[in-house]
Amino acid sequence: MSKNIKSIRGMHDILPEESEKWQYLESVLQMLMQQYCYQEIRMPVVESTALFTRSIGEVTDIVEKEMYTFEDRNGDSLTLRPEGTASCVRAGIQSGLLHNQLQRLWYMGPMFRHERPQKGRYRQFHQIGVETFGMANPEIDAELILMTASLWKRLGLTDVRLELNSLGSNVARQQYKEILITYLESYKDQLDEDSLRRLHSNPLRILDSKNPEMKKIISEAPKLSDHLDAESAAHFSKLKQILDKAGVKYSVNPNLVRGLDYYCKTVFEWITDKLGAQGTICAGGRYDGLVEQLGGKETAACGFAVGMERLLSLLDDSGLIPQLQQTDMYIVMLGEAAEIEGMVLADSIRQQNPNLKILSNCAGGSLKSQLKKADKSAAHMAIILGDEEVENKQVMIKYLRQEKQQESVALNDLNTFLKNI
Repeated sequence: MSKNIKSIRGMHDILPEESEKWQYLESVLQMLMQQYCYQEIRMPVVESTALFTRSIGEVTDIVEKEMYTFEDRNGDSLTLRPEGTASCVRAGIQSGLLHNQLQRLWYMGPMFRHERPQKGRYRQFHQIGVETFGMANPEIDAELILMTASLWKRLGLTDVRLELNSLGSNVARQQYKEILITYLESYKDQLDEDSLRRLHSNPLRILDSKNPEMKKIISEAPKLSDHLDAESAAHFSKLKQILDKAGVKYSVNPNLVRGLDYYCKTVFEWITDKLGAQGTICAGGRYDGLVEQLGGKETAACGFAVGMERLLSLLDDSGLIPQLQQTDMYIVMLGEAAEIEGMVLADSIRQQNPNLKILSNCAGGSLKSQLKKADKSAAHMAIILGDEEVENKQVMIKYLRQEKQQESVALNDLNTFLKNI
């Protein structure tokens, strides 16, 4: 026998029992986006490799180690998208959505990174991303943070905390980088391999190192907050004032820098201690230079992304995903004439009652076996239709979750009966 083909490591099927949980989370997210008047955009999962090397930065773990990149038949280098912001910006520039316009956009879908699979980190993972364009004021930064705070409330999450920082303007950050490099070079013989590799290309990432041996060096490093330009300092101050007024608690983390080159000014993360090492469930910030970097006009931009697997895991562990009712009623059909009439009846009920979930038995079997399936479906009631009922133009109603007597209902009265139960 041939060997069974299995899914690729780190890329998982979402089976029916799990997909119900995804549908619940997606519905909450979609309602939230509608309430804040954000519009959905859908981008391809495959993009030109240059899009990500130009936006994310060539000297990053994502580009150097994690991207799924391949050459297509035309010889073009293509990449499965590792994140959504660059794709959204590319789509906005290409379609003319961004120049001199205000946009509030969101998307949902799979991303791909070749990482070592572990809980909360997969090679195919899913994100909801929110991107805003054309708004330079801190009010939009605050709106995004308030939106995420509202999401946690709707989902019932309490064990999440907000960390904030400001990276300053691109010019101020570049000046700070030079100061930081000078400081770090004095400890060059104590830097780990990753830090040495990033020293001149992406030194801010060193501040985010999880290596405990780097802790003292990092703690004594010059603080970015001491080198902010006046505009960024005022921007950050107003953002904090809004959050304070709205009652959103936060802590300022001076070492929060994010891993991508295109961030500036505000950066933020929502973190939980319940998921171990992979505790960030939402991360975002401002990236005012990215649109211009990818060929568009200078455009203010700010956004965030939520890791859906991590969020679902947190909700599941906390018992916060409601049980979804699969079936309202089950159609039992006994006999050839009943099978024909039963299928037409089931469809008629669905048309008249679009909110009811109807499951038809399409596999034959005795009354006992069909009622067993009806009970397993968690239906509230079974509508029993046999050849005798067809002849008498009636159905039998059997209650599966209530202590009520079985009763007969005329077919002509069935829709009225169902509306009143």
